Amino acid sequence: MFTGIIEERGRIVGWETTPDGGARLTIDAPTTSADAHHGDSIAVSGVCLTVVRFGDGRFTADVMGQTLAVSAIADLAEGDEVNLERAAKVGDRLGGHIVQGHVDGVGELLQVRDEGAWRVLRISLPADLAPLVVDKGSIAVAGTSLTVSAIGQEGPAHWFEVSLIPETLQATTLGALAVGGRVNLETDVLARHVARLLALTPASEGMA
Repeated sequence: MFTGIIEERGRIVGWETTPDGGARLTIDAPTTSADAHHGDSIAVSGVCLTVVRFGDGRFTADVMGQTLAVSAIADLAEGDEVNLERAAKVGDRLGGHIVQGHVDGVGELLQVRDEGAWRVLRISLPADLAPLVVDKGSIAVAGTSLTVSAIGQEGPAHWFEVSLIPETLQATTLGALAVGGRVNLETDVLARHVARLLALTPASEGMA
């Protein structure tokens, strides 16, 4: 489990395609890898990956083909920066919200607006995720815990906005994200459970 509070921006220094259609990536991350162990979970731009090798301020993780197919991890290349967060410790403060590192879908940056020290990002939202995103609710964008500041729809296309403070712009990769860039999205786990519960509850029971 993660909180969506980014600890470090790491840089990809190795990318190797594996025979099974996956990839093995190595990330330069002095802070994140400082106490890494084999089998540890680290969220890489919102995707929970498992450490298979570590040392010299770096760690290596395997990415399954399925993960590449459903996330923006497939867009990365050597030299790219990623948001990193180690798994939360029991007893730590929960500074963001509960984030699992299980990506629900991918959004595209549609618009950027600078409003003084703040920056507003408008991001596309897959239609199947739209019911799970609410104004003032929580969402993880590239692994970063953010509050939804607006939601909307233009024709069949859904979108949401998040407002970023200077600290977020500096500490995460979102500050350098350009229009057209893709980001991993994870909706609030509580919203997903409620949606599933309602979907399995007969209408007559729901009205009782």
